Amino acid sequence: MTTSIQNQRKIYDEFIDFLAAGVTPETLVKFQYSDSAQEQIEDLIYRAKMGNLTPEEQKELDKLLVLEHIVTLAKAKAHIIMQTQSEQSH
Repeated sequence: MTTSIQNQRKIYDEFIDFLAAGVTPETLVKFQYSDSAQEQIEDLIYRAKMGNLTPEEQKELDKLLVLEHIVTLAKAKAHIIMQTQSEQSH
């Protein structure tokens, strides 16, 4: 297994472990990747902008961007749920 694929799995594993531990809207909104995972993502984005990614790394980045989009949508939904709960309690 290449390092690139191993890094991708580590990032996916961080989010899967977070979900498996039990998620509330409040904890979802606060979710952040580890510093090392964030650095890996930022490095891939930077190198993509410079045109320095291998085809394998581009695939990795594409998959990670899909995951990030899903996380962003989930956080947005969590904000809506929290707002609705707040309005219903008043």
